[in-house]
Amino acid sequence: MEKTVHIEGLGDVIFGRSNRALHYRWCVKNGVLYAVIPVGGSEKQMLELTRHELVKLRKMLVNTRKQEKTVLDENTDMQTLTFRLQIKRYAMSSFRMTLKDGLLTMFCPAETDFNDERIQQHLQRMLKAALRHEAKRVLPQRVALKAREHGFTFAAVKVRDTSSRWGSCSRRKNINLSLSLLRLPAHLVDYVILHELCHTVEMNHGKRFWLLMDRVTGGRAMALRRELRRFEPL
Repeated sequence: MEKTVHIEGLGDVIFGRSNRALHYRWCVKNGVLYAVIPVGGSEKQMLELTRHELVKLRKMLVNTRKQEKTVLDENTDMQTLTFRLQIKRYAMSSFRMTLKDGLLTMFCPAETDFNDERIQQHLQRMLKAALRHEAKRVLPQRVALKAREHGFTFAAVKVRDTSSRWGSCSRRKNINLSLSLLRLPAHLVDYVILHELCHTVEMNHGKRFWLLMDRVTGGRAMALRRELRRFEPL
């Protein structure tokens, strides 16, 4: 049984027990820190150990996320909510991209070195430009659809390039969504949208909020929340 614990300085940490673990340990999977408790161990002791090893664990998170960083090259075959990405070399001196019939093709000069950090940054900017275009096209419509389905009202939807959160909702019912949402499976995109729509009614994450989330997700709020933690924005 897994449990999410928020720890100041680390964020949310997934606590879980393992029959194979011989001692307390930590690991990072898809950018999420897991605290593994052995048989006979206590959650309280793991919490104390985690807080004691705060500096080491923060470095572990940063280093692992760097290693897991997406590398864009000719082997890339990325599927997003509205398009599939492929990268090709071509006999020109400039970079360009086309989006047609659900296929985004990035054309790179023949001599492109995909190991060059500057090239990676340029390709990431190109990808973000495509994601921003598509996010602005589809996300406001998706919010409106989910709002009608469940009887919510909202003021406006804005798409932002955020790396710390998938979405937010202001007290004026303005919803902000990350363009990185398009890299999530469709059911998780809807989960984030419903999360922010629920905030138009309940601004905090109290009991009433999660009861509302369960109502609009068919009782799957916690399961979807755990699944979302396997991903992180660009």
